[in-house]
Amino acid sequence: MIARLTPPEPPAALYRAFLDALAAAGFAGEIARDHGTRTVLATDNSIYQRQPQAAVFPRDVADVQRLLRLAGEARFQRVVLTPRGGGTGTNGQSLTDGLVVDLSRHLNRILEIDVEGRWARVQAGVVKDQLNAALAPHGLFFAPELSTSSRATLGGMINTDASGQGSCTYGKTRDHVLELHSLLLGGEALHSRALDAAELEAECARADRIGAAYRCARRIAEEQGELIAARFPPLNRCLTGYDLAHLREADGRFNLNSLLCGAEGSLGLVVEAKLNLLPIPRHSLLLNLRYASFMDALGDARALMAQAPLSIETVDSRVLQLAMQDIVWHGVAEYFPDDPQRPTLGINLIEFCGDDEDELERRVAAFIEHLRRDRSVERLGHTLARGAAAVARVYAMRKRAVGLLGNVAGEARPQPFVEDCAVPPERLPAFIAEFRALLDGHGLEYGMFGHVDAGVLHVRPALDLKDPAQAALLRPLSDAVAALAGKYGGLLWGEHGKGLRSAYAPQFFGELYPALQALKAAFDPHNQLNPGKIATPLGSAARLLAVDEVPLRGEFDRRIDPGVWRSYQSGLHCNGNGACYNQDPDDAMCPSWKATRRREQSPKGRAALIREWLRLQGEQGVDVLASAAAIRAGRGPGLWRRLRNSLAQRRGAADFSHEVYEAMAGCLACKSCAGQCPVKVDVPEFRARFLELYHGRYLRPLKDYLIGSLEFSLPYLAQVRGPYNALLAARPVRQLLRRYAGLVDSPPFSRLDLAPVLARWQVRRATPAALAALSPAQRGRSVVLVQDAFTRYFETPLLADWIELIGRLGYAIYLAPYGANGKPLQVQGFLGAFARVARRNAARLRALAEQGVTLVGLDPAMTLVYRQEYPKALGAEACPEVALPQEWLARVLPERPAWAGDGSQRYQLLGHCTEKTNAPAASALWGELFRRCGLGLEQPASGCCGMAGTYGHESRNLETSRAIYQLSWAARVRQQGGAGRLLASGYSCRSQVERLDGQALAHPLQALLAQLRRFQAAN
Repeated sequence: MIARLTPPEPPAALYRAFLDALAAAGFAGEIARDHGTRTVLATDNSIYQRQPQAAVFPRDVADVQRLLRLAGEARFQRVVLTPRGGGTGTNGQSLTDGLVVDLSRHLNRILEIDVEGRWARVQAGVVKDQLNAALAPHGLFFAPELSTSSRATLGGMINTDASGQGSCTYGKTRDHVLELHSLLLGGEALHSRALDAAELEAECARADRIGAAYRCARRIAEEQGELIAARFPPLNRCLTGYDLAHLREADGRFNLNSLLCGAEGSLGLVVEAKLNLLPIPRHSLLLNLRYASFMDALGDARALMAQAPLSIETVDSRVLQLAMQDIVWHGVAEYFPDDPQRPTLGINLIEFCGDDEDELERRVAAFIEHLRRDRSVERLGHTLARGAAAVARVYAMRKRAVGLLGNVAGEARPQPFVEDCAVPPERLPAFIAEFRALLDGHGLEYGMFGHVDAGVLHVRPALDLKDPAQAALLRPLSDAVAALAGKYGGLLWGEHGKGLRSAYAPQFFGELYPALQALKAAFDPHNQLNPGKIATPLGSAARLLAVDEVPLRGEFDRRIDPGVWRSYQSGLHCNGNGACYNQDPDDAMCPSWKATRRREQSPKGRAALIREWLRLQGEQGVDVLASAAAIRAGRGPGLWRRLRNSLAQRRGAADFSHEVYEAMAGCLACKSCAGQCPVKVDVPEFRARFLELYHGRYLRPLKDYLIGSLEFSLPYLAQVRGPYNALLAARPVRQLLRRYAGLVDSPPFSRLDLAPVLARWQVRRATPAALAALSPAQRGRSVVLVQDAFTRYFETPLLADWIELIGRLGYAIYLAPYGANGKPLQVQGFLGAFARVARRNAARLRALAEQGVTLVGLDPAMTLVYRQEYPKALGAEACPEVALPQEWLARVLPERPAWAGDGSQRYQLLGHCTEKTNAPAASALWGELFRRCGLGLEQPASGCCGMAGTYGHESRNLETSRAIYQLSWAARVRQQGGAGRLLASGYSCRSQVERLDGQALAHPLQALLAQLRRFQAAN
């Protein structure tokens, strides 16, 4: 049995007192002291792990002011504050052992957009893609491009002075910051912008902290201007944070924002910004150039820059090979043709854009002519991606490079700690050659990608940081790369900020480092704001944090038993990339995060929690693998022990497991993470395993048993469907179900009697003997339908239509005897029962499949269990092959059947989350099938419907389920559903639409059947 885990290390007394005083001062946001929240916020996208004392989530700017005013009081001068946005930093910028100030949960509004003036005013928690989605209808965009644009907050971008692809044309974040609103220690409000001489004089004359900061900055600019100019090279990726070189703008105005952009919250907390906007180019084109070696791609970049493209991005073979195994490849494979004789080992992505299409085409033609004439580098060929949509698809692959590198096989994974050096572009090949020699000398593998036009290449050496010997390489490698960057006239931090690599700041700033310390002292004399980063206050004894002085994730990970680590690796290898924090409502991952904005309700958060939970269980001497085996064998704790533990829970006995349970219970088990996460973090898999162990100690709710037994009880209840439906519709029964079983809106049985349908289409019972008796030709014209509980009993008309469609196509139909699939058991964590059901069902289906007739399911979520969960429980060889409907149809339908339409019938299909993220090639087949059949089909981007099997029927999830539906599906249904042209492939999705909008959506099969009926009726 698992152990009860008393949450370790409560907040220190000083922080408890501070948080009590903050609440008493009227703080309106959330204050989180629980171990779960602290655990989730202890990591980011870096190699480090620092447990904060607590976290606060300000409701508004007034909350931030209360926080800083209180922290400025003498009694709290040892309280430290660190701001956090998207938590995607690779250098631990937002990690702290003090108090996390999360500005992303509530301060995320776009306050104003001035289209004519081309500027926007936003709060710090607004996500970059969120802003650009709002700007797109106006033909504008916020320029600095990031691979993490779907979850990076603008406050975080400002705090790291972020930049990425296209920076040679568009610059960095600082180049587009017009004004900042920041709050300083003590609560003073700083409104910073470019000031003329008179305005600067007025600010310097102030007697407060703001005045001291301006006086200090002006003195540095006046007294050390020549040293500043001599010290820092004129790089595109110039200094980020405390940027002394740009205190004076080209027109002579003084701008404190050059210090604040990139300061990582160490000078003040940015709460609002006014940003410059640019017009979206009307036309764009991406030339995808392939090379036989990565160094050829790198060496070619300088000559290609002479042709003045918008940007040049490079990717090495390792990233490319990982992309080929990822969901993203289905959208870009056509641009990277495979030639086994001449494999592609490097690519350059060269973008051109402009408003004049003819001029753009001339520039591209001239570029291609240059490629034809220039023989200095061997090039394997190129393709063109035309238009914004095509360009975006290719860039989506490039953007996933960071996450993809975390998905290599083995325990040694590419790690971010020396990854964003910036050197003059012309010196980049030589720099990288030495960099590679350094890593090769240590026998390390690595992946590379980056912005060769800007002289920035991301290099991630592969290390297993659970191994102390490999972790010990961090410091010497960091020292060597810092020296190498200096040798080539570059900087150690070209793009991702300094964070916990700030220890190299004195080395790079040299004689100017005391100036940084003076600025820090003016803003933050007691070193309370994100201490240890960039600079320490002048005259203080504080130190910068070195890379080997901060706890690493690996230090905690090595405390997990190796067998447990391997068993749970689908969650434990989460590298914090944060792709699951995607804000796009029309993206499937992750619905519970989008609806709640709570980090623990995300794959990244759940992975962090299971990792900590496994560590703590191990430290209590619990072998979770043995405990799970005992439960599955029926040797788990008895009823009375579980009852006693549950009663203790109700009396308030603390257990960290309860916090983990709340996070896992909020998961929809939609499996979008398993398909979309670059590292393939599979929350439903480890969620089910956790639930099994958790309920080995604590009693299960009644709903778990009702849901788990659903597939077994339905055939019996269906025999009395009329009385059952009437009983279910009675208000007292619904109230009882909600109160005692935790279930709402339970679906009624379909009224259609399937027997006449089976008789009409001569459907036979599928048995091995019946199939074996068929001739080879008959087997080729036959199909076995595998039933699932939901479409069989709740959507019988759909099953009937599916049978009719197959019959009208001229195929003999065999119906496999109904048997439980086991998915509800797996989702609820009844893993022993699931394995038994899977073994029994797989044997039956395998016996049918061995006769050479194709098996086809209907509902995607249930059908995909055979290729996803069954292999994990039984082994791949034990699992039958069960096709999705569109997979079978794609095999049997001709290119243009006689009954094809004329294109006038057009539909939209909203795909099922599990299908489109875990079987994207199959999901795309619907478009191909409709094309063959002369029907128009759009598959617009859409998020999750919010139902996910039985999730939406659980009363505890009802509010979240409805919120998820409103994010994406509601608008599409209300726009298109009434016209009868909106289709949905998932039972859950159709059920949710009918429940919340009262509309019955058709399955794509029914649209195909309608076309076939029309043709056969007319002929």
